[in-house]
Amino acid sequence: MTPTPDIVVIGAGLAGTRLAARARQLGADVTVLGEEQHAPYNRVLLAEVLAGRYGPEVIALPHTPVRRGARVVRIDRAARTVHCADGQITRYGTLVLATGSRPVLPPLPGLPGGREPGRLPDAIRPFRTMDDCLAIAAAVRPGARAAVIGGGLLGVSVASALAGRGAEVVLLHRGERLMERQLDVSASVLVRAHLAEQGVEVRTGCRVRGLRVPPPGAPAFSRTTLHLTAEADPGTAPETEAGSAPEPASGPAGGQTLDVDLTVLACGVRPRVGLARSAGLIIRDGIVVDDELRTSDPWIRAIGDCAEHAGRVYALAGPALEQADALARSLASASASPSAPSASASAGAHYTGTRSLTRLTLTPARTPSVTANTPGTATAPGTATACGTATPLGTAPSPGTSTALDLAVFGETTPRPGDDVVQLTDTTRRAHRKVVVRGDRLVGGVLLGDLGAVGALARAWEADEALPSATAPLHLLTPDGGS
Repeated sequence: MTPTPDIVVIGAGLAGTRLAARARQLGADVTVLGEEQHAPYNRVLLAEVLAGRYGPEVIALPHTPVRRGARVVRIDRAARTVHCADGQITRYGTLVLATGSRPVLPPLPGLPGGREPGRLPDAIRPFRTMDDCLAIAAAVRPGARAAVIGGGLLGVSVASALAGRGAEVVLLHRGERLMERQLDVSASVLVRAHLAEQGVEVRTGCRVRGLRVPPPGAPAFSRTTLHLTAEADPGTAPETEAGSAPEPASGPAGGQTLDVDLTVLACGVRPRVGLARSAGLIIRDGIVVDDELRTSDPWIRAIGDCAEHAGRVYALAGPALEQADALARSLASASASPSAPSASASAGAHYTGTRSLTRLTLTPARTPSVTANTPGTATAPGTATACGTATPLGTAPSPGTSTALDLAVFGETTPRPGDDVVQLTDTTRRAHRKVVVRGDRLVGGVLLGDLGAVGALARAWEADEALPSATAPLHLLTPDGGS
């Protein structure tokens, strides 16, 4: 059994390593237990590695001592110890859970290994870890057919990265539009158009209802077959906005198959709370914490994707880093007290929430190679298929006409009744700006293409102060954000 350090951190991601670095700067003894064999890295940039723009070493985090390959299997709260799969036991003074999140694996009939990421065949991969990234990159070759299941932020990033490596990519999404949690209709249409320029075939309103993988011993060129059908949700009407057309409606009900060399599951993430639940901590969506990031056990804290603060799980890098910094200050101010942690011990180090901004850059289109759904044929843009609406491969413009597409989203982008909404869309330049103003406050916005105003808008939103009375909402969309 190892000596008792001040702090033991389970998890070597952004939150865990940031906390360790800050706490060590403040004089604390910290042990970090990391499950992966890789040195800590910035998970946010994994798509850049997949696209081939960065090597794995480029996204490595600043050096932080980590016990790699340490998979924690049990927390003994009474003894204040953590137990690893290799039999090692570590005592803790304060335990910090920074276990992050795990990929959501859909309940697909025919999926080998059930819903356990480590038991999937090589041709089917989630996209969450460096091992996932490197395995997908090794499997992709120019002309390989790849399906990405899920059209949220992660799925769009993965589809763009795979297209950049020369793969023929089909992006399958159950919703009516891409990135519906972040984008309004107009912005989603522009993202879809950019993916089409990269050669990505986008199918919305499409559900994968099962798959068939080649049996063991099948020839290397054997493909996985996906069984597709149109997604039907009669309770959800298509969303429209003033001055914008909705994305094309789903096609007729029915089914079809899609043969692919590689399938990437990008269906979202959920907090990893298994250890905390087994230890008897209070769990809702995540591990419930207070303003000092303390769980229901006063000796255990939680930060990052696994933590639920004030009813919210952020699952974003910005909040994870802010939580780590706040907790480092809290633990440093409490370290002089040998008794159980108290609220007064860490006064002034509270975490009150994060107003986070999401940014994404999609790469320029590669030189297009017209690829049809069947040899010698092409599908017109927006064609309704048996699996919803498809934007086909091979719709890219001439080489050199595309640039990277930048995106920034913050706050509430869906207005409430009575809110003021101002938006400007230039489809020729592929630019879209939208802000939502509630009373005299800026409450959210979407910027796509030209991000010249994002700095000023983000500052106005983060400050949560009344806008100058002389500032008309339209002025917020000028390059200086109305400042």
